[in-house]
Amino acid sequence: MTQVELGDSARELAREVLIHGPISRADLGRRLGLSPASLTRLSKPFLDRGLFVESAEAVQGATGRPARPLDVRVDARRFVGIKLTGEAAYGVLTDLRATALAQVERALDGHEIERVVEVIAGLVGELAGVGAAGVVDDSVPGGVGLSIGGNVAGQRVVTRAPFLGWRDVPLAELLEARLGLPVDVENDVTALTTAEQWFGPARAHDAFAVVTVGAGVGYGLVMHDRVVTTPDTGLGLGGHLPLDQNGPLCLDGHRGCSTAMLSIPSICAQVGIALGREVGYDEVLELAAAGHPAARSVTDAAGRALGRMMGYIANLTMVDAIVLSGEGVGLWEVAGETALTALAADRDPEATPVEVLVDSTGFASWARGAAAVAIQGALGRLRLPA
Repeated sequence: MTQVELGDSARELAREVLIHGPISRADLGRRLGLSPASLTRLSKPFLDRGLFVESAEAVQGATGRPARPLDVRVDARRFVGIKLTGEAAYGVLTDLRATALAQVERALDGHEIERVVEVIAGLVGELAGVGAAGVVDDSVPGGVGLSIGGNVAGQRVVTRAPFLGWRDVPLAELLEARLGLPVDVENDVTALTTAEQWFGPARAHDAFAVVTVGAGVGYGLVMHDRVVTTPDTGLGLGGHLPLDQNGPLCLDGHRGCSTAMLSIPSICAQVGIALGREVGYDEVLELAAAGHPAARSVTDAAGRALGRMMGYIANLTMVDAIVLSGEGVGLWEVAGETALTALAADRDPEATPVEVLVDSTGFASWARGAAAVAIQGALGRLRLPA
C-alpha cells in the first residue's frame, strides 16, 4: 500500500488534539479554519490507526446535537524523554500525552561524547528495553526526546553546550545509531516551555512566558498557542538582562545581569564570600528563611531582580502569566513577595495583573518536555495510507 507523509493540516490537527484534547470537532474547526468534512477526512487515518479515540458522547449546544470529542489514545505509543545536565541524565518513560510512567536518573562520570551517549543508551534501556542490539521487546518506544542546555540546530546537532563543553556534536545521529530509534534533540528551556504548554499550570493560557532559575537563567515564550523559537534559541540571551547596576559580575563581565543576580552559583558565591566559607544553595535558603542578614541581603536582591525581569517580560511581550521553574525555584519561598513587589513597581498601575505560576516539579517536567518534543516529532514523521 502506498504511504504518504502527513500534510500540514493533518500535523496541525494532531498537534491540537495532543495539546487540547479531548476537543470537539467544532472547536477544532474554529481553531484550524477547517470544515466538518475536512476534519472528518483528516482525523480518519488517526482513528483507523488507533492514535485517536472518540470520547464519551456529549450534548452540544442548544440543539441537543450529540458530539464525540476527539482525544489521543494515550496508551497507543510510549516515548522516552531525557533532560541532560552537566552532572546527570534524568529520564522518563511516557504515554502519548507525555504522562510519566517511570523515571530513572543516572550520573555522568565525564563529558566525553562517547561516554555520555553510553549513559543515555543505558538509561533508555532501563526505561524501555532497548539494548545494544536495538529492539528487544514490544514495549520499545516510538522515539526519544533529549533536552540539553545549549543551542540545537534542526533538533539534530548540538552546536553549543557550555555545561558540557561541546561544539557541533551530531547527537541525534549518534544516539540513533546506538539505539535504533528516532531521536529529537532540543534546547532544554524550549522543551520545558513545551511541557508547560501541554500540562503545566499555564496550560489554559495561549500566551505566557517561562523563566527558569538554576545553574543559569532561561527564558521561554508561548504566543498564540505556539512555542516561540529562533536560530538563537539556546544561546541564553535571557540570562544577561541588566537588572541591578550595583550587582555582582557574571562570568562574562556583565554587572548585575540576570545570571549574576539569579543563578545558583552566583547566589552561593555571594553568600559564601560574606560567610568566609563555601555554602550550598539549600543552606542559603535556610539561612535566608531564618533571617540571617548576609543570606537575606542576597536573596532579597535576587527577588528584586527576578521581579524586574518578569516586569520586562510582561511589559514587552504583553503576556499576563509567567511560569517560574528550575532547580533554583526554591528562591520563591524566601523572596517571592519581594519579587512581586518589584514586578508591580515596574508595571503601569492600570495594567492587567501578572499571574506568577510556580512549577516546583523539578527535572521531571524538563524530561517530560523532552518526551513531548519526541511525540511531536514522531507525529510529524508519520506516514499514512494514501
